[in-house]
Amino acid sequence: MTRVAIVMGSQSDGPTMKHAADMLDKFGIEYHAQVVSAHRTPHLLQKFSETAADKGIQVIIAGAGGAAHLPGMIAAFTHIPVLGVPVKSSKLSGVDSLYSIVQMPKGVAVGTLAIGEAGAANAGLLAAQIIGLNDQDVTDKIKAFRAEQTQDVLNNHKLDF
Repeated sequence: MTRVAIVMGSQSDGPTMKHAADMLDKFGIEYHAQVVSAHRTPHLLQKFSETAADKGIQVIIAGAGGAAHLPGMIAAFTHIPVLGVPVKSSKLSGVDSLYSIVQMPKGVAVGTLAIGEAGAANAGLLAAQIIGLNDQDVTDKIKAFRAEQTQDVLNNHKLDF
């Protein structure tokens, strides 16, 4: 069952948003990925947003660069949690995208992550944590992932200069 949708404003956002998909793969969470442009395909955006819950989608990860209206517009059309990923842009290094996503008006929530690859990966992790609230198998995988991260640091904590 597909429980997460990963959407992005254009194909060029794909390399960044792949990090969200990779994280979901780690936890065995099925997802659907597609391009939905807030500015070039507004009717598709509305239809996607309004029908996502009916398709079993529990979390939407939306990545966008530049004006980055995609996450906020999706949130305006659905009750499903939306996680926004600012994609690094060539002009302002993603700061413009971050401001566009994080500055939502009261009453329309978007969980905003860091700019770029780390934000996309953490969006995948956060989506897994949300799903894990009602899925013990996912929760167990997240706990194992966190324990592995801890062990990696403990195994490699010494520095040789």
